[in-house]
Amino acid sequence: MTHDHHRWLERAIALATENVAAGGGPFGAVIVRDGAVLAEGQNRVTRDLDPTAHAEVVAIRRACADAGDFSLAGATLYASCEPCPLCLAASLWARVDRVVFAADRVDAARGGFDDQAFYALFEQPRDTWPTPVGALAVPGAFAPFEAWLAKGDRTHY
Repeated sequence: MTHDHHRWLERAIALATENVAAGGGPFGAVIVRDGAVLAEGQNRVTRDLDPTAHAEVVAIRRACADAGDFSLAGATLYASCEPCPLCLAASLWARVDRVVFAADRVDAARGGFDDQAFYALFEQPRDTWPTPVGALAVPGAFAPFEAWLAKGDRTHY
């Protein structure tokens, strides 16, 4: 890892620590492309009463809005802690080139966060999950995709 990686991780850790002092969760994220910060994010779950307002998601939302694009190709996401499954999926959807993190899921568990439990849950058969998740066959279920495929001017992603 280069000096720049360390610098951006240090910034993500500083954002996380500052956020704790401000009443938020201990997570921070920085998105960088071509050596420039596109956006930063801090965990806003309890502040905004939004369970999706993780630092990485906040940073991704800001970076995409500022860039005017849903793709962050060419960018690196630096996170103070290993992204949870939600944040990892958001990173993949945002098409970042790389994710670099400092603390890991074991550290998060020691800090009182259940990221590790979610990773373990996804390795289990869905029928054993505490929250039932399942499909129900209904007529027209594919209709939205048919409309999408028929739309000639759709934006591919």
